[in-house]
Amino acid sequence: MSGKAALWPRIAGVILILLGLTFLGGGVTLATLGGSLYYAATGAALLISGILYWRRSQQGEKLYALTLLGTLIWSWIEAGSNPWALEVRLFAPALLGLFLALPFIRRGLGAAGKTSAWRSTPAVVALIILALLTVRYIQFERATVAEATPLPAPSGQNPADSDWAHYAHDLQGTHFAPLSQITADNVGKLEIAWVHNSGDSSKGEATPIKIGPTLYSCTPHGIMFAVDAITGKEKWRRDPGLDASKLTLLTCRGVSYYRVPDATGLCAERIFAGGPGALLRAVDAATGAPCPGFGKDGMVDLLKGMGDIRPSDYTLNSAPTVVGGKVIVGAFVQDNSNRDIASGVIRAFDATSGAFAWAWDMGAPDRVGEPGPGENYTRGTPNAWPAFAVDEKLGLVYIPTGNPSPDQYGVHRRPFDEKYGSAIVALNIADGRERWSYQTTHYDLWDYDVPAQPTLIDLPGGKPALLAGTKRGDIFVLDRRTGQPIVPAPETAVPQGAMPGERLSKTQPISQLNFFPPPLSEAQMWGATPIDQMLCRISYKQLRYEGPFTPPGLKKILIYPGAIGGIDWGGIAVDNDNKIVVSNTNDFPVFVQLVPAKDVPDLSKEYFPARGTPYVVRIGLFMGPLGIPCLQPPWGQLAAVDLKTGKRLWRRPIGTSRDSGPLGIPAGPPLLIGTPNMGGMLVTRAGIVFHAATLDRYLRAYDIRTGKELWKHRLPAGGQSTPMTYMAGGKQYVVMTAGGHGLMGTKLGDATIAFRLKD
Repeated sequence: MSGKAALWPRIAGVILILLGLTFLGGGVTLATLGGSLYYAATGAALLISGILYWRRSQQGEKLYALTLLGTLIWSWIEAGSNPWALEVRLFAPALLGLFLALPFIRRGLGAAGKTSAWRSTPAVVALIILALLTVRYIQFERATVAEATPLPAPSGQNPADSDWAHYAHDLQGTHFAPLSQITADNVGKLEIAWVHNSGDSSKGEATPIKIGPTLYSCTPHGIMFAVDAITGKEKWRRDPGLDASKLTLLTCRGVSYYRVPDATGLCAERIFAGGPGALLRAVDAATGAPCPGFGKDGMVDLLKGMGDIRPSDYTLNSAPTVVGGKVIVGAFVQDNSNRDIASGVIRAFDATSGAFAWAWDMGAPDRVGEPGPGENYTRGTPNAWPAFAVDEKLGLVYIPTGNPSPDQYGVHRRPFDEKYGSAIVALNIADGRERWSYQTTHYDLWDYDVPAQPTLIDLPGGKPALLAGTKRGDIFVLDRRTGQPIVPAPETAVPQGAMPGERLSKTQPISQLNFFPPPLSEAQMWGATPIDQMLCRISYKQLRYEGPFTPPGLKKILIYPGAIGGIDWGGIAVDNDNKIVVSNTNDFPVFVQLVPAKDVPDLSKEYFPARGTPYVVRIGLFMGPLGIPCLQPPWGQLAAVDLKTGKRLWRRPIGTSRDSGPLGIPAGPPLLIGTPNMGGMLVTRAGIVFHAATLDRYLRAYDIRTGKELWKHRLPAGGQSTPMTYMAGGKQYVVMTAGGHGLMGTKLGDATIAFRLKD
């Protein structure tokens, strides 16, 4: 036998020996942690197989084939039919089996006259595996579509012109438009009508509003602009020209509209928006000129009464709530950086003059006026950064709150922090007095804010309800008159064992309407290859995880879902005709650890300072060594529930692997995987759900009855925003911001894009 022929089996042997040593070492470590024995056993088999290949023995080929067959059986038993769970266990070993079947390797084993790859047992097993993966993926895609749910035909005529007057179409937060020109039958004919480029690329989360013939929107740096609803031609723009270099949050999710009663001329109609930073601004709807009679030069300084804070600590990022002649605002507070930080006070201002109207300061609930000399609003209280919902008949505004600062350490919290953190609070529109409150997470150490605008609907039978989605994936259904649960949310025992001084609740309310993922397990760990899956399994076994309420401590813990899920600021959408709720969710774990501040002299991006406490907080996504998730897909899903019956209609993964992959390199093939997503949905009377929040830069349309994807369009940047729709000139338009998102890692852009049906 020539030296060249003998070389290839030895190369194969070295590969198998190295893999065997890696698996054996990691597998023994995993086994000592109480994990799966598969990796240690497979490592021993690969090591022996490699030695046999080095010796040019055909027994090495047979042993690898048996190992491959055993891996197939183990994978199916442990992972079930999820193609992505099977892929990480089987794809790389199958490719290695095909490599070992190459004729020049088999020839070196002395398989004279039998060197065909197709006569190799590893090749046969490998081809069976690849065929199985292909079939399972096809079945996986098809399984995303449910049977059609009969719905009544859309009622009413489409007007020639209609508005989208508020951030979520209405003050009830429904994201529902009673329009039906675009249907399941013709949505495939949607095309771009116009594109407007703002010139400001950075975290584009805005949803425009439409009033009459004009769309109004904003950019991350606070530029407000108006465009023609039919052509997209810019009518005006107003750049505040403010220094945003010291701000940590640059975003504007939307603007608000107000018409001054009986007024004419400049600012009779006006547009409100935030900062950047701590400003409430009003401009003329027709020209964009600042409203001279509103505050000072068209601006109200929201730092008044706040005391000494940094510019980055307080940002008005969501659309102000305009109702009853008042502008009501909360704000985003940089709440994981400092115990002593800006107040989460809720304030109302006169929509005409900007004069202070009232404040709800949970630390001083009887003081509805501004703080007196030498006083400030109560510092460090839970903030309310999403949009608010309004019931004008009841005279109530509904405030979704976050948790006190810092998020993961609560020893210093006060009774009012604990009462109102991660809650829904109903305030009187007239005077800001509290009517009721309902807490969704007790003593929140997990950053489980109520992260989105509540949604108000009347249930079958007419009962007035409020729906509040949470980062856990609950949807709490409350009577919006009293705050009492309509859908039961029983108090349920949760893990204990927090840091000394913490006052953990022994129970948490768990809504029976929820989109909870199954609890984490070692078998759900993932990776690009079996090796990094093994490393993720080791990491999982080394962390503390006892369910979604595992309390933070000095040891790393897992929180699942983490702070970017299950339901985030995009909230839910409701088909108000048929009482169907649609929600997108993120099923993604994060790790958290409290570290003594003296041990971390230099903070990195994983550490939050938590000033005023003895600790810094370490937070990060639970990722593998190649920078891809340790949890198997799908991570992002879309689901629909019929509120009339309480039954889930369907749930499906959303988003493909086209624009994401290991080490930040796009994977390329647009395989359905279910990506993380951030942004909301639009639902129309025709039963179409529009959504574009996934990592793969598509606006998609789904059938609300089945979850079937009906149409998609590639976007120039990430679509981490919420679409809206309106009628203009007899045509229905669907509009969204494609601005990308730094946290999600999507491409940044500056486009507002409108779609309509082809003529």
